[in-house]
Amino acid sequence: MPAVCRDCLTQISPARRCPACGSPRVTSHPELFDLSIAHMDCDAFYASVEKRDNPELNGKPVIIGGGRRGVVSTACYIARIKGVRSAMPMFQALKLCPEAVIIKPRMDAYVDASRAIRAMMEELTPAIEPLSLDEAFLDMTGTTKLHGAPPAVMLAKLVRRMKTELGLTGSIGLSHNKFLAKVASDLDKPHGFSIIGQDETAAFLHDKPVSMIWGVGAATLASLNKAGIQTFSDLLRWEQTDLTARFGSMGDRLWHLARGQDKRRVSSHEPMKSISNETTFSDDTSDPEVLDGHLWRMAQKVADRAKAKNMAGRVVVLKLKRADFSLITRRVSLYDPTQLADRIYRTARGLFDQLNDPGPYRLLGCGISDLSDADGADLSGDLLDPDAGRRGKAERATDAIRNRFGDKAIVKGRALR
Repeated sequence: MPAVCRDCLTQISPARRCPACGSPRVTSHPELFDLSIAHMDCDAFYASVEKRDNPELNGKPVIIGGGRRGVVSTACYIARIKGVRSAMPMFQALKLCPEAVIIKPRMDAYVDASRAIRAMMEELTPAIEPLSLDEAFLDMTGTTKLHGAPPAVMLAKLVRRMKTELGLTGSIGLSHNKFLAKVASDLDKPHGFSIIGQDETAAFLHDKPVSMIWGVGAATLASLNKAGIQTFSDLLRWEQTDLTARFGSMGDRLWHLARGQDKRRVSSHEPMKSISNETTFSDDTSDPEVLDGHLWRMAQKVADRAKAKNMAGRVVVLKLKRADFSLITRRVSLYDPTQLADRIYRTARGLFDQLNDPGPYRLLGCGISDLSDADGADLSGDLLDPDAGRRGKAERATDAIRNRFGDKAIVKGRALR
């Protein structure tokens, strides 16, 4: 059975410790040198960057998030032991871990670290599919001759370089497809290296809960449980046609995943699906002027990002979270795509006015989806709003002034609310 020391990268026979360097971090598996689809996931990425940049934080529970009224972006493993999780309301996290150090996100630092890791990945393979700043799929097929070592060894070298050169750790999942590689990367965090081989796939998945499938959220899980599906073995009892009839395209996907099948390729050109912006208020509010001011500012930020990427969206989305954390989402499709702040704002405001919900709200967000090139955006005009074209031209002129003299050169009155 092949094995590799993850510290000195020596290829050895299976052993409790590496005979070359004495490290206990030895990984062995019958298919170790035959698998080439990997998922690399940094360990508590934001918190790890903060601890690296401020050694005084070492040994302390650290939570990255937006203050007491926000949510947890991520937490170090010390805080996670206390039960703190990503997306948890901050007040709940502080009840579980009152001694935690709360740090506002420093996105510039995280982006810099992510770029450095990406550069290391690109030395291994051009087939990289980033999922976020701190995780990505890699297809290492055919790279053994190039590097003079199998993918498993080069992946171990990648995380060793991350540790020695950047002071950050990551966990590797290695398998024969993307689904299983992502599952594997979660099996031995932090600083882990896990493998799911082809021959063991069926036995591995048999008793696992379907909640481990990426993309199966609370609503989908509830629907599956209602149908008597809790584990992969439950899925195997269903015919493909029956799953598809009951759950649509998700049912077809579940039928294949239950058998460890995933034909998706690692794609380095995954298209952007949406552009959005949201804010969590310091205090719950139902004040219409406050909400309107925030909605305009968010529409402008969404429009600025769309214009910078030369993109437009055909669907405008409004998102609200009530004081009891229940979520409201509304969306509407436009006749043609838009990238104008005025049109995004007016459409989102129309959705808000239709709610007939007094609030109060703790979160407000808006965005655009169904993205496309901006070439065909905002061309048709609006018969119900004859001033829309004039406002669009005014916005383009305002953009030119802001680009030249700064974002605050021209500010609409509603943005001051």
